[in-house]
Amino acid sequence: MPDQANLWTRRELLHGMAFGSIASLFVPRWLPAADSGRELAFEVKNEFGSAPVENIAALLKSVAQEFWRYCPNTKFLGQGFSIYRNKDYPITHFKHENDKIVIGLNTENLFWSQYAYQFAHEFCHALIDHTHENQRKWHLTGHANQWLDETLCETASLFALRAMRTTWKTNPPYPNWNSYAPKLAEYVQNRADEPQHQRPANTTFSEWFRQELPSLREKPTQRAKNTIIAFELLKLFEAEPAGWESVTAIKLGDRDIQKPLQAHLEEWKSNTTEQLRPFVAKVMRQLES
Repeated sequence: MPDQANLWTRRELLHGMAFGSIASLFVPRWLPAADSGRELAFEVKNEFGSAPVENIAALLKSVAQEFWRYCPNTKFLGQGFSIYRNKDYPITHFKHENDKIVIGLNTENLFWSQYAYQFAHEFCHALIDHTHENQRKWHLTGHANQWLDETLCETASLFALRAMRTTWKTNPPYPNWNSYAPKLAEYVQNRADEPQHQRPANTTFSEWFRQELPSLREKPTQRAKNTIIAFELLKLFEAEPAGWESVTAIKLGDRDIQKPLQAHLEEWKSNTTEQLRPFVAKVMRQLES
């Protein structure tokens, strides 16, 4: 959730499964970054109970890399991330602290899937609001298409855990974490199986989306609805993960708080790079209403 004057309710992401203790004496192993200026750094405050801060940092970096590897032309404003515990809800702040992007997570101890799921959502907000196009971006959150940001960030959570399932089989942050790879995919499947994350029977996605769009434009953080759409968009991002870099352009358009969805999507496509416009066009077709 991005920082905002009037915070919407966000509670549904706070359930999760603990992997059990995966504290390790091993040093995290990372592939060297192609551009050292793009290396992601994490400062984790010691506020998360029994979870060692170095393990939290290793986990969050693993989450971030699942997106960052597909964003070669993107850089964040600021010098890394400052992670603290927010006991109310996960949140990404607009204002930097000590030149760092500030993210709060609402979890603790060894509930590692919660850390991963929540941070992937917030990392997507960071891509939207804290990358090199930041000064051109529109930070107002109370506009009719804010639901799209929230839905893309829900998609990011699903994408990250499914991608990490594969990555951790051969290249986990610590060697003894690879056995937990299947748990990541199980977490996503459990969400898919929950009744509130399924469309009514005998209803196509297009029919359902057309009916629900007015409600989403009024209240963007309806997590069950966001998640239903996210599972549809997940197919596109898993087929073309380079599409994650396009989200850095999603707030570069006109500042009309009641902008029609189609106009918003057209601006997104025109403001991203030529190489990524075909991907955004696929998202547009998925969201035809």
